[in-house]
This record gives sequence, C-alpha cells and structure tokens, in this order.
Amino acid sequence: MHRVKLDDIDQRILEKLQEDGRITNVELAEKVGITAPPCLRRVRALEEAGFIQGYHADLNPEAMGFGLTVFAMVGLHSQAESDLKAFEELVTEWPLVRETYMLNGEIDFILKIVARDLSQFQNFLTTKLTPAPNVDSVKTSLSIRCAKKLQGVPVGEYQG
Repeated sequence: MHRVKLDDIDQRILEKLQEDGRITNVELAEKVGITAPPCLRRVRALEEAGFIQGYHADLNPEAMGFGLTVFAMVGLHSQAESDLKAFEELVTEWPLVRETYMLNGEIDFILKIVARDLSQFQNFLTTKLTPAPNVDSVKTSLSIRCAKKLQGVPVGEYQG
C-alpha cells in the first residue's frame, strides 16, 4: 500500500465506517458533510488504497456459546524465519485461535483463543497447541472479563 494523505473528510468517513460498517452511503455522506456520489467515490478509493480491509459483523462470543477466552503465550524452539512462518500457517488452521501476534521479547507469539468451556480449551491445548512442531513452551491466562474492546484504530489520532 502506498502512503496516501487523508484529508478531514476521509478521516471522518473511516471513523464512521469503523463505528458502523452497515451505515448506508446516504447516511454516511450526511454525517461527514458531503453528498452521496462523492462519498461513495471516496469510500471506493479508501478501499482500493488499502485503508479499508473489509466489512464484518462483530459477533457476541457468549451468545454464540464461546464463554471462555484464553491468551496463550507461546515460545518456539527455533526462531528461524521458515519456522516462524510454519507456525503461523499452522495456527491459521485452528478455528479456536482468533488472533495471533508475533512478539519481540521472551515470548514468540501470543494467541487469543475462544472456547465453549474449559474442557474444550484443555482438549485444544493438549492435542493441538502443546504438541505442535517447534513449540517449546506455552503459558496461558484465562480472561476474567473484558473492560475495553475497540476494533480498528483511533482514527482521530491519524497523522498523515
């Protein structure tokens, strides 16, 4: 993605779409202070430039039966690029793993895992994660509650 300077209207469009991805183009145009046709052109340009990666529904894990969220800190035996990529590819095959971040420091990866209950998580831990190739250590922390969950980025802090 090439670097593009966003003007105030672009930033307001991104902020409103991040808040509500289902907003109609007419409503969006009204909220950012322009008419619908140029608003749609701007949205398309923001999509093409890579600022907007997609649209999705934010599902409630508890309502879907996933009452347990666990963070797993994973250390690998080898940090060779091929081994890191192999682990990343393996993790993409596990539906319970919802987010994966490679870290700098003592831990190589942190995984956000959702499960129906402790039994399902323990099964995943002992049959998938711990015995996975190149995994040296796994430390887990169960989430008690989520005090803040915001998707995306703080658009108001953008410095083009």
